[in-house]
Amino acid sequence: MRVLTRLAAVTAATVTALSVAVATPASAATELVVNGTFGTGTAPWWSSSNTSMAVDTGRLRVNVAGGTANPWDAMVAQNNITLTSGKAYTLSFDAVASASVSAVTTVQLADSPYTNTLTRTIALTTTSKRFSFPFTSSLSTAAGQVSFQLGKNAAHTVHLDNVSLTEATTPGSGPIGMTSGFYVDPNSNPAVWARNNAGDSRAARVQSSIASKPMARWFGSWSGDITASVSSFVGAADSADKLPILVAYNIPGRDACGGHSGGGAGSEAAYKTWISAFASGIGDRPAVVVIEPDSLGDFDCMSETARQERIRMLTYATEQFRGKAANAWAYLDAGNAGWTAPATMASRLRSVGVANVRGFSVNVSNYYTTGQSSTYGDAINSALGGTAKFVIDTSRNGNGSNGEWCNPSGRRLGATTQVGGGAEMLLWVKVPGDSDGNCGIAPNVPAGTFSPDLAIRLIDGT
Repeated sequence: MRVLTRLAAVTAATVTALSVAVATPASAATELVVNGTFGTGTAPWWSSSNTSMAVDTGRLRVNVAGGTANPWDAMVAQNNITLTSGKAYTLSFDAVASASVSAVTTVQLADSPYTNTLTRTIALTTTSKRFSFPFTSSLSTAAGQVSFQLGKNAAHTVHLDNVSLTEATTPGSGPIGMTSGFYVDPNSNPAVWARNNAGDSRAARVQSSIASKPMARWFGSWSGDITASVSSFVGAADSADKLPILVAYNIPGRDACGGHSGGGAGSEAAYKTWISAFASGIGDRPAVVVIEPDSLGDFDCMSETARQERIRMLTYATEQFRGKAANAWAYLDAGNAGWTAPATMASRLRSVGVANVRGFSVNVSNYYTTGQSSTYGDAINSALGGTAKFVIDTSRNGNGSNGEWCNPSGRRLGATTQVGGGAEMLLWVKVPGDSDGNCGIAPNVPAGTFSPDLAIRLIDGT
């Protein structure tokens, strides 16, 4: 059960649906912040020592003393915020400062241990700016808090206005609602091949049936400077007002069961540095991220020591995306319908911090039908208490599974990337035409290498 392959299928009728869905804007949601416009004074907002606050021309003016050691040594906040674990929220506000300063905004428990479900460092300047941070809560509490931590700076003044915290209630929320559709990667493997082989009789078919569709870009050790590489890809999508799909694939000892895509970072410390830099490369821009395909399914092929190391690494990864990529929806990979029992997979997901991210992905690089994958995802989510979302890889599931996972014959393209379809999203995570390894109908094509023959077979279902 390697990563660059999985088993999925969708009916031929579904395959013809194939248009990218653009979600509608989110409907009005209940406001959880009281008096975020400061139209009735400052209550129920409160300020700590080293600050004073007052309403000034319809905004909250916060005077901040200098000389403090930590951001939280000077803050304003509102308590009694109700949060539900697994639900999506958006914190937004306007802010401007009398000088360029760094601040921290959080959504957290109001009392010890002050657990954060959102922490964002923000750069305030003398020009007013609107900030917006979608996130998925890891907390269920009626004692939440929205805070602005303004210490560890020279004395300055901050003005806040239009502070809002709302629950996302429709598929048009989060990064989907922030963009006008999914990003088509002009430099995907099939796109590059079609461009460089225009005289090949297969090129036009590869371009029209595969390269012109939205699909994921995979990142690993081959990506070089990971922050720069991720930032460039996400930035190109952002400039086009489109939503990019990324795969983080650099966990040490990856593909422990399949063996064709081995490798990854050289150590736990190296991986933590890499995945932190990955999340930083996304920053505040919208994105969809699949985290480490096969990493939880592979548990059955790993020693207990290796499993515990992987749990630490994946937990760290979820924390990095939660803290550094506020507008990204990240999904931990959960294998496929023919691999790990739903209750077992749910336990593994819980152990690596699935509550820190949007949810999980199923069927990555495999062939199980969308219906089978949806049933599997629903069962996992039920075991998790119904708090997570999931996405399905439909890139090669048009004819379903024949029981083989490594470059099997007779498979077909599935429904193109879109919102919905029995899951939160149907995605082309595996790049159609990329080999699963030196196996099956491509015994001489290494894993991750594009093969026009594999691509044409997927188009024709042969």
